[in-house]
Amino acid sequence: MNVKVKIETSLGDIIVRLYDETPRHRDNFVKLAKEGYFDGTLFHRVIKDFMIQGGDPDSKGAPAGKNLGMGGPDYTIPAEFVYPQLFHKRGALSAARTGDEVNPNRESSGSQFYIVWGKTYKPAELKQMERQMAMQQEQAVFNKLVTENKAKIMELRRNRDKAALQELQDDLIAQTHAICSEQGAPKLTDEQVKAYTTIGGTPFLDNQYTVFGEVEEGLDVVEQIQNVATGRNDRPVEDIKMTVSLL
Repeated sequence: MNVKVKIETSLGDIIVRLYDETPRHRDNFVKLAKEGYFDGTLFHRVIKDFMIQGGDPDSKGAPAGKNLGMGGPDYTIPAEFVYPQLFHKRGALSAARTGDEVNPNRESSGSQFYIVWGKTYKPAELKQMERQMAMQQEQAVFNKLVTENKAKIMELRRNRDKAALQELQDDLIAQTHAICSEQGAPKLTDEQVKAYTTIGGTPFLDNQYTVFGEVEEGLDVVEQIQNVATGRNDRPVEDIKMTVSLL
């Protein structure tokens, strides 16, 4: 479909292409833009060398000091991870969401989004990140197995059967290693390595938040916004309003 949108701000315009590979996020963003949902909202959270975030309807006309970041429509969007094809390179458009502890399926906010700025990385830093990703993979698999065996674990604890608990733990660890071996160790693609070492981005967000578009024009505007002075809760001292329209 090759859908593009224009985000107009006081600092300039940002042209974003929405990915066809993430149709639910694309169609939702188009729907909200047509309704004028974003018009008058702010880039309410800006963190230098990280990202700029907007799309909270509560930010329209919000007085200084008001807590923002919790607003949105009364729905979430199922995650659409297309990884490693779509990743958090500089200029990526991604969906904000609540944390894993209350949102284990990593569903996206119905309206809030962010545009990545990030930083460039050295190859050694990315290798270290791959090792961390492997550890996170093992932990996630182990936690899933523990959840699946929760009833059995609780029964053994009630019976104070330490030997059986240890045996079960050893078995779950062995299963974890087998599953991770079958899945393969997480590894950044050549495209990711090239992007993160030259353009920059936020690789630690990959496969955690849905990436559903990228900036095609106006990356200099994103840079200006991520450099503005901010106050409490990372809100820009001077409001940066947006108007979003389809091209």
